[in-house]
Amino acid sequence: MPDDQNTPAQPRMKASDFDQRLLELYDGYVHGKMSKRGFLDAAAKFAVGGVTAAALLEQLQPNYALAQQVSPDDPGIETQRITYASPEGHGDIKALWAKPAGATEPLGAVLVVHENRGLNPYIEDVVRRVAKAGFIAMGPDGLSPLGGYPGNDEDGRAMQRELDGTKLMQDFFAGFEFLHNHAETTDRTGAVGFCYGGGVCNALAVAYPEMAASVPYYGRQADAADVPRIQAPLMLQYAGLDERINEGWEAYGSALEEHGKEFSVHFYPDVNHGFHNDTTPRYDADAAELSWKRTIAFFNTHLG
Repeated sequence: MPDDQNTPAQPRMKASDFDQRLLELYDGYVHGKMSKRGFLDAAAKFAVGGVTAAALLEQLQPNYALAQQVSPDDPGIETQRITYASPEGHGDIKALWAKPAGATEPLGAVLVVHENRGLNPYIEDVVRRVAKAGFIAMGPDGLSPLGGYPGNDEDGRAMQRELDGTKLMQDFFAGFEFLHNHAETTDRTGAVGFCYGGGVCNALAVAYPEMAASVPYYGRQADAADVPRIQAPLMLQYAGLDERINEGWEAYGSALEEHGKEFSVHFYPDVNHGFHNDTTPRYDADAAELSWKRTIAFFNTHLG
């Protein structure tokens, strides 16, 4: 299988280039609701004009040649690969660490939590974007116990499904603690996460009352019964067409309201789950840019 990171840049396809029903099938496939064969069989009816179902799948896959808004050698940031301990999880976890170049005083920090496929080039770029905005950022690779992100998302998803889910969550909890207690950071630690990572951001808010801010993007909500434990301000970002995730919002939102929690919620109309990921056709530039502007402003307010 080709390495996604080495795929030549192609013209960016848009969600509007595909039938919405096909996009919903793809969402089910990438979140384990159907097998690859099941997706290809279901997608066959959308294969017209000589385009095969396999070709449609290839068009929907991420193109990581597009995943670089902030270059790894950007002079405004410093990056390094680190390892931290996760004693209640899988042991040693590798991560990408980034900070503003020349920073000498402790800074507010952001844990960047990946989707259900490991620390891929898109999430690495988000780590660099956060550092470029003035914070210390760390992106753990949840696939560390299996050797790390394998170079393509399909294998990455399969690897993440192999991991013990409770231990994987503990790996990210340990990452938050490592970042929060680090000598280079202040006591103002937040998180941003996408898809699976959005769910982790909600879980972090429940687990850590000292958390300063949490921004879950289209992630699974915390149980309503756990909401009283949340102390961190939340900014919740949702895709308007994402029925699978959005169905959990009513109970979560009601509980946040009932218990007087500090939160804001944004639904971006007519966009799909994954709209922030600029390497796939589900990317929506307007929603992604607006949501990221809001995210950084939120961190500026709460992380100092």
